[in-house]
Amino acid sequence: MDFSVKRAFLKNFLGNSPDWYKLAIIIFLIINPLVFYFVSPFIAGWLLVVEFIFTLAMALKCYPLQPGGLLAIEAVIIGMTTPKQISHEISNNLEVILLLIFMVAGIYFMKQLLLFVFTKLLLNVRSKRTLSLAFCLASAFLSAFLDALTVIAVVISVSIGFYSIYHQYASSQHSNTDLQNDSYIDTAEKKQTLEQFRAFLRSLMMHAGIGTALGGVMTMVGEPQNLIIAKHVDWDFVTFFIRMAPITLPVFACGLIVCFLVEKFKLFGYGAELPATVRQVLTDHDQKNSTKRTQKEKAQLIVQGLIGIWLIVALAFHLAEVGLIGLSVIVLTTAFCGITEEHALGKAFEEALPFTALLTVFFSVVAVIIDQQLFTPFIQFVLQSSESSQLSLFYLFNGLLSAVSDNVFVGTVYITEALKASSEGLISHHQYELLAVAINTGTNLPSVATPNGQAAFLFLLTSALSPLIRLSYGRMVWMALPYTVVMTVVGLIGVEFWLIPVTHWLESLGWISLP
Repeated sequence: MDFSVKRAFLKNFLGNSPDWYKLAIIIFLIINPLVFYFVSPFIAGWLLVVEFIFTLAMALKCYPLQPGGLLAIEAVIIGMTTPKQISHEISNNLEVILLLIFMVAGIYFMKQLLLFVFTKLLLNVRSKRTLSLAFCLASAFLSAFLDALTVIAVVISVSIGFYSIYHQYASSQHSNTDLQNDSYIDTAEKKQTLEQFRAFLRSLMMHAGIGTALGGVMTMVGEPQNLIIAKHVDWDFVTFFIRMAPITLPVFACGLIVCFLVEKFKLFGYGAELPATVRQVLTDHDQKNSTKRTQKEKAQLIVQGLIGIWLIVALAFHLAEVGLIGLSVIVLTTAFCGITEEHALGKAFEEALPFTALLTVFFSVVAVIIDQQLFTPFIQFVLQSSESSQLSLFYLFNGLLSAVSDNVFVGTVYITEALKASSEGLISHHQYELLAVAINTGTNLPSVATPNGQAAFLFLLTSALSPLIRLSYGRMVWMALPYTVVMTVVGLIGVEFWLIPVTHWLESLGWISLP
């Protein structure tokens, strides 16, 4: 083959990704079958997991779908897992896939209302600390009733709207050559303003993302694994909230304290204020829109507000699966807001479908974890320990594995193994219920350490917003660090010292039933 043709193939492989990244993926694809056949399938399985995490960490160099998909295809070819097992994992997580396809698209058609509401909040709350707490609280409250992905999709849409408004203004200023020289904003000043605005949006996004974890851990509908755990131990909505309260309420309070402190002392990349120039641009844009808002647009805002109420009620009472509720939002908003062209509908799915495909590839990696029994040694070690140690160990192992894997999978595996141990008489039913609390909090709290653990964080990392505000994998880990440390430590203290006595006290009051 001609050398130029070979070079063209190499250039086409993974597109504009750096050459060192392309070489790394090729090396992964070469060594995986060698390790699988000649060393150990178990080691090869963990190697694949580490490689997939690497593709997620380099998401801004290359979208993880392509390199991760190549690794998953190879895993099937060499026998690490089977298409049947992958299909089984996809079937088990169909609710999450439908959520991504329909709910995120549904939020897209409500962004007119969301941008209106959050713009008012942003412009009327001048204190950055108060605004950060408001974003964190709002995300926590919504995540207790909605899925965290839905909440983060809302905040992403709003942030993109803010960024677009300022970017459009800055572009018009740059291109307007008719202005006098003294009216130009100095180039260095413009760059500084843009960087400060990016830092401002980054901090708000991280506060909102942490808020989804703080609120999502509290209720059985907050995260997919919560619902699975609640079904295993047969808890209803109220019982689940009360059972988790000894851990979740102190963690929630400490999370808000961290939010205040990192903003006050400008730690870990927080503390950036909204630039005065940007505030003025957003204020002018809001006033201009208010003046020009037609009766038709006002009617659309009213319709979207009513549909927003329907969304909260439907999700709070779990009237249907989340994805189907999202589909109803699409139908209602488009029907009553006059959006009927096919190409207009298609734009709503552009953000969610690439991530849906990536999540499906992730389920392939989960299938490898199951078939190669990668978590089995951890589970056996924990169940062989004393009852007094099991709660903390379950919490810590769930947290560790959730930070590098998927918390839905980790929570499902551990609660299934705990139920099996209870059925076989290895642990008491009372211990089993306490372990359910440790498993749920373990999968939800320490997993904020990396974007791998929580789908909402991964969705944020791979969204169109992240490159705009320079929110890389490493920066997310760094900004999440103070929250990770405090939430993990407070959760561990709660599991170790508060859970059993508070649970006994709640049982004595009759708030929760005795096993």
